[in-house]
Amino acid sequence: MKVLFNGIELQAVQGNITDQADVNAIVNAANAALRTGGGVAGAIHRAAGPELEKEAIPLGPIRPGEAVITGAYKLPNEYVIHCLGPVYGIDFPEAKLLANCYANALALADSNQIESIAFPAISTGIFGYPLEKAAPVAIEAVLNKLPELKWVKMIRFVLYDKGSFEIYKELLEKIKA
Repeated sequence: MKVLFNGIELQAVQGNITDQADVNAIVNAANAALRTGGGVAGAIHRAAGPELEKEAIPLGPIRPGEAVITGAYKLPNEYVIHCLGPVYGIDFPEAKLLANCYANALALADSNQIESIAFPAISTGIFGYPLEKAAPVAIEAVLNKLPELKWVKMIRFVLYDKGSFEIYKELLEKIKA
């Protein structure tokens, strides 16, 4: 699913965030310490190798909504942007913190002249943010950031399962309409 908005291509695909070889940067749904963890963070760290954690740890800890950037090591990308999403029901205001993840990741990508970036559904795994609530926040945050971007030309949402993909696809189709 692709849609062009403000000269920037927005995509939703079903797949694995670690298999996005055609993008410059992928986003890690990180933990505060930027260590190997479970879920998305575990998959990214396993695919990148131990060098990723060695570079990332000194950049932490980070707070919900914050983002930092590292190399990608054994991943097929140039960079990994690490964002700490909010834990649903604990970190408030949840929607603002989640939106900050997307906005700060895009600002970091743009300041590093990154042309393409892939996001997972941040905070929707073990952090418990319901996907139906997180997806509109994510898309709105990205849309709000588009006018400021000079380098980023493609933003991809990578959804692990079909149900999640369908939610993002439906939201992007509304933009297109």
